[in-house]
Amino acid sequence: MNLDQISQPFLSLFPGDFSGNPMQRQTPRFLFATVDLAEFKNPELLIFNEKLSKEIGLGIIENEKDLQFLNASSVPESVKTYATAYAGHQFGNWVGQLGDGRAILAGEITNSQGKKHEIQWKGAGATPYSRHADGRAVLRSSVREYLMSEAMHHLGIPTTRALSLSLTGENVLRDVMYDGNPEYEKGAVMVRIAESFLRFGHFELISAQNDTENLKKLADFAIENYFPEINPESPEKYAEFFENIAFRTAELMVEWYRVGFVHGVMNTDNMSVLGLTIDYGPYSFLDEYDLSFTPNTTDLPGRRYAFGSQAKMAQWNLWQLANALFPLIKDEKRLEKILNDFSETFWKKHDEMMARKFGFNGVLEGDDQFFSDFQQVMQDAKADYTILFNQLEKLQQDSDIQEHFKDIFYVPLSENHLFSFENFIKNYQIRLTKNTISREESLALMQANNPKFILRNYLLFECIKEINEGKKELLNQLISALENPYEERYPKFSKKRPPIYDGQTGSSTLSCSS
Repeated sequence: MNLDQISQPFLSLFPGDFSGNPMQRQTPRFLFATVDLAEFKNPELLIFNEKLSKEIGLGIIENEKDLQFLNASSVPESVKTYATAYAGHQFGNWVGQLGDGRAILAGEITNSQGKKHEIQWKGAGATPYSRHADGRAVLRSSVREYLMSEAMHHLGIPTTRALSLSLTGENVLRDVMYDGNPEYEKGAVMVRIAESFLRFGHFELISAQNDTENLKKLADFAIENYFPEINPESPEKYAEFFENIAFRTAELMVEWYRVGFVHGVMNTDNMSVLGLTIDYGPYSFLDEYDLSFTPNTTDLPGRRYAFGSQAKMAQWNLWQLANALFPLIKDEKRLEKILNDFSETFWKKHDEMMARKFGFNGVLEGDDQFFSDFQQVMQDAKADYTILFNQLEKLQQDSDIQEHFKDIFYVPLSENHLFSFENFIKNYQIRLTKNTISREESLALMQANNPKFILRNYLLFECIKEINEGKKELLNQLISALENPYEERYPKFSKKRPPIYDGQTGSSTLSCSS
């Protein structure tokens, strides 16, 4: 691996604490603190994403030093590992300094095309930002993040990526449900990759400290490195910076709705300025359609981050970022316009996305009502979101509607709900006749936008159980399936959640420690 190609521009550009002290503390005016890796003694590499490693310019594993790097056991002498400081609003409340509590950065690498990627371990040891925690990660949460971040990438959704996953050889004590019953679990460390891990919270922290000089430097750094569409000499560059973040965030929310993804903990410190899906904790794909669904037990009973609220919460988070960037932009009306435009952009792109899912070659007058009817019918019928669209692709004009869709519901339907569902399907068939494209072209739209495979939580639950038992067959099958989500590689994965997993801790319900 080309470890000697790792550079660390962040360390030379911004003020930091170079003491190497991992003691948890406030680091005012510092954007990072150097820390050492845990240097695990008996690690074992479980998964290595060689294709991604080549793509970003790291290359293949060639020797023991490469393995030690992936396993967070050692780094080249030229690499000074560090954690960054950020702040945030968690569940709507300002909490001040947060930071990389169990994430440690190696720096960035540039591939042959000039594309930069940051390299970061998760679970590699304590940092000043660990907030009374140990900086470790468990196998359960690491498997979930590795597989889901790769699943999202192959679905075509902007996301951080997973490079490797290792067992650390340690056991880690965790209280999964925060109920006073901690248990030891296998420790793990993963290496994750992103063009940048910059979050809304990085800007919130600096702004809250009234450090306009470094706020400006960080915005300039982001613009010059990650926003080529912005002229760094433009007097409007900071407003354009925020406008681009809002636009990327709106597009990301539309993509989450397309595949039925629920993040579960959309705090401002979990929002990427690049519009990436970041920090995979208590997430879930939808099984039965439910706008009020949240997989996060910490989010109950308020359901702040429920499936149907994600776009609204993204806009709320953008308001907080606007406040943080105001010292640079100083144009309240411009910021308000960008924030108001977010809703218009989101709903326009949302309806265009839904049209493609249904195989429509555009949005017609009245389609907004059709999409609203869809939400109500799905909610009432407790129908499986993914399977419904897969079945729509196979629907024929003369299909028996009840028979065709009989296996997509999670509860028996009342006569009223069955009537409403059948009526909706008939209206859908009528709407298809208004297309100006062929049925083949309509099906191509649907097949490109409706995955055959989603990484359901019960599958992850089973996979984690098998890995803990030393088995990898299901893991390998899931990797194959998630790399080809628009193909029917494994029909056994394209079925409803089995009833035995209803309400299962670690499957249907998860905590922020998941």
